[in-house]
Amino acid sequence: MDDVRDIILGIIGRPFLCSLATITEDGKPWTRYMMGIGSDDMTIRFSSFVNARKAEQIRRNPEVHITCGVSDPENWTHYLQIQGTARMTTDEAERKALWSPMLAEIFSGPDDPDYAVLVVTANRIEVNSMGRMEPRIWER
Repeated sequence: MDDVRDIILGIIGRPFLCSLATITEDGKPWTRYMMGIGSDDMTIRFSSFVNARKAEQIRRNPEVHITCGVSDPENWTHYLQIQGTARMTTDEAERKALWSPMLAEIFSGPDDPDYAVLVVTANRIEVNSMGRMEPRIWER
C-alpha cells in the first residue's frame, strides 16, 4: 500500500491544479479549476473567497470530488479521483499556514476578511495509472 500512498503524495504533496466538484442547491454537479496542496494525512487545502458560490454549496452538502494529476496529456502516468468531505474555515492558523505570495494578487494578506481556506478531508482516493485497467484504492 505504500506505493499507492507515495503516488498520491507525489501528486498532492505540492501545489497542483485540479477540478473540484460540488453540488448546487438544485442537486446538480458544479466543477471549477482550483489550486490545492495536500498533506501526509490526505487533507487537501485550497484558498477561496469567503462568499464564493462553492462556500454556500459546501455548507448545504459537504461532499466533494477532485480530479487531478495530469498536467500534460501527452506525458502522464497517474491521475487521482478523490472523494472527500469539505468545510470552509476562516481560522487564523489555517489561513496563515496556507498563505503564499501567489495569493497576494487576490487577497490583501492572510488577515483579509474575504480570504478563507477550503479544507477537504479525503475519504477515498483512486489512483488510475497508464496501462492499468483497475484503479488502486486508498481509503480512510
